[in-house]
Amino acid sequence: MSASQRGMPSVAASSTWHDADNVRQPSGDVHAWWPGTNQTMCGTPLSRARLDRFPHVLWADAVWVEGTAEPGAPVMALCRRCAAAARPRRTGTSHGRRSARRP
Repeated sequence: MSASQRGMPSVAASSTWHDADNVRQPSGDVHAWWPGTNQTMCGTPLSRARLDRFPHVLWADAVWVEGTAEPGAPVMALCRRCAAAARPRRTGTSHGRRSARRP
């Protein structure tokens, strides 16, 4: 199954906290994770790293929360390798390069 068929990756994190509605939320080291797999997008095994799964929290939401967190909010450290792996791919074949041949 390709990434486009899966939708958006969810979150796996090293610690947890509960929000005002008593919903479990991620904190600590946060990784992108495809539900149904046993490792993060950067290759970290979930069980060996003792990461909790958060299938109800999308990676895009974690990125937004980390960027807009208020002082005193639980700290989230997003994995840079997961962020790079979850970044949308460019479409097209040129990737912004110009052809060496000129018409």
